[in-house]
Amino acid sequence: MKFLVQKFGGTSLVTPQLRDRLADKVREAKEAGFTPVVVVSAMGRKGDPYATDTLLSLAADEEWDIPPREKDLLMSCGEIISGVVVAAALRRRAIPAAFLTGGQAGIVTDGSHNDARILRVDPTRIFDVTREGKVPVIAGFQGITETGEITTLGRGGSDTTAAAVAVALNAEAVDIYTDVEGIMAADPQIVTEARPLEVVTYNELCQLAHEGARVVHPRAVEIAMQKNIPLRVRSIFSDAPGTLVTNHAAVYPGAIDITRDKIITGITYVCGITQFRIDTPNALTSSEAHLKVFRGLALAGISVDLINVQPEAMLFTVKDEVAAKARAVLVNLGFEPVVRPGCAKIAAVGGGMTGVPGVMAGIVEALAKEGINILQSADSHTTIWVLVRREDMERAIRALYTYFKLGE
Repeated sequence: MKFLVQKFGGTSLVTPQLRDRLADKVREAKEAGFTPVVVVSAMGRKGDPYATDTLLSLAADEEWDIPPREKDLLMSCGEIISGVVVAAALRRRAIPAAFLTGGQAGIVTDGSHNDARILRVDPTRIFDVTREGKVPVIAGFQGITETGEITTLGRGGSDTTAAAVAVALNAEAVDIYTDVEGIMAADPQIVTEARPLEVVTYNELCQLAHEGARVVHPRAVEIAMQKNIPLRVRSIFSDAPGTLVTNHAAVYPGAIDITRDKIITGITYVCGITQFRIDTPNALTSSEAHLKVFRGLALAGISVDLINVQPEAMLFTVKDEVAAKARAVLVNLGFEPVVRPGCAKIAAVGGGMTGVPGVMAGIVEALAKEGINILQSADSHTTIWVLVRREDMERAIRALYTYFKLGE
């Protein structure tokens, strides 16, 4: 069998018309010679009756004290409702289908309630359903422990389910249907002319997802990458090809293509960031100060990012919501940090930048033309990060989009 895993996001399921579109996509897969396996999210978003956030708001509104184990039971209901409805919609269109919960589909997780990790997938039941001539419809976002406890996989968990099932089935590909036409080179609400990317690498998409792009969860990308299973991000509303996610060699077949073609693949961002600067006290060696600061923040449960450590100073960022706590910790340790709230981190991502000189020079030039100051920067093989003031963020993104010709 040539398996094709088709994952449908919550906004793809909310109306009978959209569920008919889903059935069309499944039928097209069958007619193309694939054995489709459908993975579904809960229907809709917060405010819609069966969305996960709506179920959680029920508990919040009543101020119930729900332990993590029972919260998983509550959150798993959305995908179960969605799966039953989708299986019925397929049967109504003369496509035999059977619904499976995550546990019934063989998705075994650890016991970390509300953010479980998949340990393995036993596809026996999925094979049984397909041999009966039916399309398996699997609840995303959920699994079961060795002892039979229901768990959920955290945000983006349905993507993770789809990728894990695809690996277990050695599927030909994973099609992720959403309400956008693919992975954009920049946020279209900021860059109105932004278009979907045709192809990106797994590593590029992981970086984009980690840095704010919300189309595919990075955990799902990492799982698919294990067996080099292509991902395709497509729109439920159209027949456009969307964005293909595959390995580096397929996207950049030679060194000439890397330097001649797109150096930067996409630009994304994270808001709500506070920058800290701490000058090293004379009374301590710099290494002692570094250890004292970062150990103190770690013990307080505060995650730091965009870290620059120098003998005379330390710079790093934290999320706005923990900035006051971080400052209190540092003051208690005897430091007087310089705190700059209201920042945004912009990430320029591209597998083509590796070993190519002048990329940072281009970023500096593009932002300088707009009078935008870079407060801090960092880089890796595939990503350059710059910290700017929040009020400069949108202009910075548009400037970088234009400078690196991402619309061409």
